[in-house]
Amino acid sequence: MTLSSRDRALIWHPFTQEQTAELPIVITKGQGSYLYDEHNNAYLDLISSWWVNLHGHANITIANAIHQQALKLEHVIFAGFTHEPAIELCERIKALLPPHLTRFFFSDNGSTAVEVAMKMAYQYWKNKGSSKRNKFISFVGGYHGDTFGAMSVGRRSGFHDQFQELFFESVTIPYPDTWDGDPEVEQKEYESLTQLQQLLEQEHEQIAAFIAEPLVQGASGMRMCRPNYLKQVVNLLQEYNILIIFDEVMTGFGRTGANFAFEIVDCLPDFLCLSKGLSGGFLPLALTITSNHIYEAFLSNDFNTAFAHGHSYTANPLGCAAAKTSLDLLLTAKTQSAIQAINSCHLQSLPDLMRHCKSLRNARVQGTIAAFELNANYAYSMKDLKAQFLTQRLLLRPLGRTIYLLPPYSITVDELNDAYLKIANIITNADLCVLS
Repeated sequence: MTLSSRDRALIWHPFTQEQTAELPIVITKGQGSYLYDEHNNAYLDLISSWWVNLHGHANITIANAIHQQALKLEHVIFAGFTHEPAIELCERIKALLPPHLTRFFFSDNGSTAVEVAMKMAYQYWKNKGSSKRNKFISFVGGYHGDTFGAMSVGRRSGFHDQFQELFFESVTIPYPDTWDGDPEVEQKEYESLTQLQQLLEQEHEQIAAFIAEPLVQGASGMRMCRPNYLKQVVNLLQEYNILIIFDEVMTGFGRTGANFAFEIVDCLPDFLCLSKGLSGGFLPLALTITSNHIYEAFLSNDFNTAFAHGHSYTANPLGCAAAKTSLDLLLTAKTQSAIQAINSCHLQSLPDLMRHCKSLRNARVQGTIAAFELNANYAYSMKDLKAQFLTQRLLLRPLGRTIYLLPPYSITVDELNDAYLKIANIITNADLCVLS
């Protein structure tokens, strides 16, 4: 029996309709920007394996750091104990953050990092005597994870419809997603801000916090907004004393062109949620970072005011060792240069692709992320298109009608340019566009 068949007999895969899905491809190793299957076919990983892989697969520097840490301490309970890898990781990240973000809470995935921030925001107001603040504001299309709190603020993302009746109350405002040459962006932004203003005038005393994926809504199709618009949103919310949660699970660690997207927006969140690229794609790890002002609201002689939340693998030393090393690599001149090179390649190659393929629309780029959409009036199967990408050894995973590229920083300009050419040929040969 093949490995794929053995998998099918046992394993339930995420985001998969198991009855109609093809047998999974067995990956045996990774190296740099490539993944290799059991037949030694090499696939260029253009989505960083669900956006987690920063520096390429099987990075030897991170692997060695994990190995050395495993020889000393693999894990210890984090209630009442601590260890150097966790402390050093927080110190190094703190050095990159605004002075007010000083308190670090560990968890193990992006959904939970968001859940922690929401629970902290709610309990902060409760500890302060404002129990009426029990609602959250989010954007239409925002996706923040699959735990129930994260799903509640992602109710308008389209991913969680099966669970709507179990969600707590939250409110959404329109998201003015935009693209190159969008003639309606200013009107969309005006309408969104107007609706937010009206909402705050009526309900601000009931709002605990606002949560957003800054600049890029990932799972909803790499939908992008303009930095100045988001800054206006944050400024308006802060006028009403609303806490700000930035979900940078995907956008953190260079993805948007800066270390963190909030730097481009030029605003200061009360909570910062990090995961995915935090450990360079090696091990599950997450952080919820907040201010001393928030932290102090949980301090008293009464345990009921404490933040009673935790996980068995909180601050796992191996994950922290990976994250420390990944952060060191991120800050090198080599990686920073690679981030800029990816952005430049997107800015040059994506317009060429759009000119070549008339069935494409809404091109947009933010840092190392590029995205475009297929016109709705073309009949085709996204499943077949994805299969064609795999045939050309490109690992791409379209989000609805959106095709996006979010490669690891190990990719070369030649590899990325070649990928654009292959994408153009695939779309052309599938009769999905009219050549100019």
